[in-house]
Amino acid sequence: MTHWHITAWVIALILVFVTYALYAVKNERGAKIAHMVLRLFYILVILTGAEILFRFAAWTNVYTGEYIGKTVLGLVTVGLMEMLLIRKRKGKPIIGIWIGFIIVLLLTIALGLRLPLGFKTF
Repeated sequence: MTHWHITAWVIALILVFVTYALYAVKNERGAKIAHMVLRLFYILVILTGAEILFRFAAWTNVYTGEYIGKTVLGLVTVGLMEMLLIRKRKGKPIIGIWIGFIIVLLLTIALGLRLPLGFKTF
């Protein structure tokens, strides 16, 4: 399941940049389609992440603070991706969202690779 999760968030990241580029060139129809597909990948990322969290908790009988922190950071990352695209579509300032998105994304990835579960599969 870990590999599904990683694949889903890599595709989601690619779709964020594609959708952002489509909004930037004013291709509204293409951007809407890409944005809806991206929202499907948000759901996949969240579901596979929750499955990993619950499987880890069943395996160790404990929820560690780092895994809960990673979960919160992951949800914040998904939220910032959506905020970034919505603000771009509406033409509002986004530099702060970009900075927050990059910082939270790097923290989420670093914590995900640091944790004991890492790239393990069950």
